[in-house]
Amino acid sequence: MNRNLKGSFMLLITAIIWGFAFVAQSVGIDQVGPFAFNGIRCIIGGLVLIPVILIINRGNIKKVLTKDALMGGFFCGLCLFTASMFQQWGIMESTVGKASFITALYVVIVPVLGVFVGKKVSLKVWIGVAVSLLGLYLLCMTDSFSLSRGDMFLLICAVCFSVHILIIDYYSPKADGVVISCIQFFVTGILSLIVMAFVENPTPEMIYSGRWSILYAGVLSCGVAYTLQVVFQRDVEPTAASLILCLESVFGVIGGWLLLGQTLSMREILGCILMFIAIVLAQL
Repeated sequence: MNRNLKGSFMLLITAIIWGFAFVAQSVGIDQVGPFAFNGIRCIIGGLVLIPVILIINRGNIKKVLTKDALMGGFFCGLCLFTASMFQQWGIMESTVGKASFITALYVVIVPVLGVFVGKKVSLKVWIGVAVSLLGLYLLCMTDSFSLSRGDMFLLICAVCFSVHILIIDYYSPKADGVVISCIQFFVTGILSLIVMAFVENPTPEMIYSGRWSILYAGVLSCGVAYTLQVVFQRDVEPTAASLILCLESVFGVIGGWLLLGQTLSMREILGCILMFIAIVLAQL
């Protein structure tokens, strides 16, 4: 298996984990609040990676704790926190369908931003972007499209996720991907908990009631999936990577259907099919 194919497969696994994490997030946020949920799960994600780093590097952390790793982790964490914050504000004032669609616009924003930093995008990838947007529209949009203040927050969220992908593309070849991932979680978690202290008041009982959702999001969504993204995205062209990662919307719908009893309409099924076609086009 060549590096590009292996990287694409690992990013697909990442998208599957993130997609099912929508179910965990939907349940967990209702139990403990959005900033508490994000803060605790990111701290757990960072803690999970510490022994991994120690084992891989045989206890020699100084070797991988480089300036590029620190800078990459900090900027990734800042983008991840900002994106999550604006996403939550947007969802509060918008519909779930619009939130999913607008957030996933990073599929388009990544190649546009990439052009400004010298990235070349092939025609096949642009066609894949167009097909994926149509698929996302069919999958997520259930009412007329109009921009509210919440929608604008979601657009800012999509830009932040786009910058996050490009930052990973820049720093992952220069530093240890697992270290970058670990640092970004602690940055995101600490910032989320600081905001939580001002706007939320979760109790130990509330946190315990949401323990399984928090653990899934912390260990798998953060500790495993984000690390897979950081480690293997270096082998995949950024725009193609964003197309694969946006499949989380598809697997989110599948997760809702399997675990929450939500049904898939023919329109949503067609959207899923178009999303997979877009991935194939981008990888040809």
